[in-house]
Amino acid sequence: MISLPIRNMAGGEVGTYEFPPEDLASGINKQLLHDVVVMYEANRRVGTVQTKSRGTVEGSTRKLLRQKGTGRARAGNIRTPVRRGGGHAFAKVARDWGYRLPKKAVRLATRMALLSKFEDDQAFLVDELSFAAPKTRDVVAVINSLGLGGASLLVVTPDYDLNVWKSARNIPDVKVSPVSDLNAYDLLRQRNLLIAVSALDRVRGVEVAAVAG
Repeated sequence: MISLPIRNMAGGEVGTYEFPPEDLASGINKQLLHDVVVMYEANRRVGTVQTKSRGTVEGSTRKLLRQKGTGRARAGNIRTPVRRGGGHAFAKVARDWGYRLPKKAVRLATRMALLSKFEDDQAFLVDELSFAAPKTRDVVAVINSLGLGGASLLVVTPDYDLNVWKSARNIPDVKVSPVSDLNAYDLLRQRNLLIAVSALDRVRGVEVAAVAG
């Protein structure tokens, strides 16, 4: 059974949250997490690098010397890769590096990555996370009150919250994500996880799971 304290935005403990780890995943498969992270990294590659081959470089296609009778080595046109200004022998071409793993595997990896945060004591629960207006200092105050400063942080909200996102977007190494956009890459990339109780309830598929302490 996983048990975590629930804290408010001022850092005070207001309750306890308990749930069985099986609600997230039956275990952690490191190979699956690796495969999913590699997929996300591949999909982030731009793939627009390009160099010119002998067929695309500028220059005449005329043969420089006749084939025989000159006493010199055989020579083709000026575009050949062995000549200065010629094309690349193995020119790079633009390509799409992206690919997709099965949806079930990606979803399972997300739940495994979330479970790993709780098992590694890198997950922190907050009763609610909302601001009346977008102010960066308010998010900084919450992070400092919870003792999460100095390390990368992923903040998970139950829904899209524009005020929270605007308040945290200028803070280095802090990323905000609604629970619907949660993925294994963001979970593993950021060291700590700050998640609202309602967001965790939504992941587990329950309405109320908190026990007042």
